[in-house]
Amino acid sequence: MDFLFVLVVGLFAGTLAGIVGFGSSIILMPVLVIAFGPIQAVPIMAIAAIMANLSRILAWWREVDWRVCFAYAATATPFAALGAGTLLVVPARVVEVALGVFFIVMIFIRRWMAAHRLKLGLGALAAIGVPVGFLTGLVASTGPVTVPIFLAAGLVKGAFLSSEAAASLVVYAAKAAVFRTFGALPLEIVLKGLITGSTLMAGAFLAKRFVLAMDAARFGLLMDGLMLLSGVTLLVTAFI
Repeated sequence: MDFLFVLVVGLFAGTLAGIVGFGSSIILMPVLVIAFGPIQAVPIMAIAAIMANLSRILAWWREVDWRVCFAYAATATPFAALGAGTLLVVPARVVEVALGVFFIVMIFIRRWMAAHRLKLGLGALAAIGVPVGFLTGLVASTGPVTVPIFLAAGLVKGAFLSSEAAASLVVYAAKAAVFRTFGALPLEIVLKGLITGSTLMAGAFLAKRFVLAMDAARFGLLMDGLMLLSGVTLLVTAFI
């Protein structure tokens, strides 16, 4: 029953992320933590995130901006691997608390970046890839940060969704490789990640038809609410 609930939530999360470019990890992580524990949840989510990003690339293949993708991924990828290695030596409760606090803090960071309407060139994207890549290795997702970063690079709609996904795909692959190297990706975890990821992929293709008609401002408020709910849920879980 736990796994069935994970799959249902995964389909919803994949559809949501296919519309706004992020949110699958925010929605799924509390469910995965409760179902499988925080240590298993992060590598499961890493595999599922690879599949989710792949589906957004396939859905918007012709609109990928590869220059933007490679500028960010070139620095984010090695630092994501460093962050993932750090995660594996951190106690489980610390992981839960860090994830919960991170999601809540991202509400304010996302709003600040959107309010300042930052415009980023390729050099700035490469520089930002260092801290954000490390955070991506350490926590489940930095989608709330990468979304305004890629929008600030001048990308919109399909180009934004596919380019952010292409860059994130490389970063999450590096993260998964680190988990595999340190034995955190046994076959059981891989299978759970693939099954969870398949629902995210299905959701991404369901979402494509809604992208052009989406009210971004209203949906931004919805995602802030989801981040707050996920953060509070993880903090409560850490102390139960």
